Amino acid sequence: MLKKSKKVSKLLKDLHQSKSKGLAWLIDPDKWQGTDHFLKNFSWVQESGLDLILIGGSHLEKNNFDKVVSTIRQHTGKIPIVIFPGSQMQLSEAADAILFLSLISGRNPEFLIGQQVAAAPLVNSMGLEVLPTGYLLVNDGEIHSVHAVSQTLPIPNSKSKLVKATALAGYFLGMRYFFLDAGSGAQKPVSSQVIETLSKAISCPLIIGGGIDSQEKVREAYEAGADLVVLGNSIEKDPDFLAEVLNFKAWYNSTLNVN
Repeated sequence: MLKKSKKVSKLLKDLHQSKSKGLAWLIDPDKWQGTDHFLKNFSWVQESGLDLILIGGSHLEKNNFDKVVSTIRQHTGKIPIVIFPGSQMQLSEAADAILFLSLISGRNPEFLIGQQVAAAPLVNSMGLEVLPTGYLLVNDGEIHSVHAVSQTLPIPNSKSKLVKATALAGYFLGMRYFFLDAGSGAQKPVSSQVIETLSKAISCPLIIGGGIDSQEKVREAYEAGADLVVLGNSIEKDPDFLAEVLNFKAWYNSTLNVN
């Protein structure tokens, strides 16, 4: 039984079609203690202009996923909460939607389809809005936890044609959202060339995350064609960075409207 609400897919498609830019905050459940403190002391987030909150991570060392999602729901008002699953264990009815990821940049069948088969009946029974998403790991050769867990290697930033071919294959298989991830804590994000190449090849909402720790990197991702930028580690290190980038996003979108 699927929920009637399609608000997350509508939000992403509206961003893409209008060429406006969005911002998401990725919360790792294993780092929940600090995040809980952040939420309780920054109630302004409800009216901040944040587009989405993603919850998930490569590991789930604490059996607290549903509790994290439910508690965050109490603090964030109408901001949609979207599951960014690292495995079939990261599910919660308290979320609005799930990025139903297939790790198409790798060839490990467990993350191409295995975990998805295991999760599908429960996702269906929860009534989550499902967003079929091609997930690609792309960076300059760094190995992070997501690579270790998935037992796959990232596509190099220098191989933009391979990224394009991989995403096109996902598109032809029916995926309608694409998430390019450099990895949590990456020194360098997905390159502007890769983002631009993919944004020109496929007319689908494009989500970019990993290694985005400055306003300049946010701007570069937006200008290359990202529809939604995801921040995670950078907010954990500096909570004020979220407000800084939200202000920048509002200004950037206002200039698009003026032009």
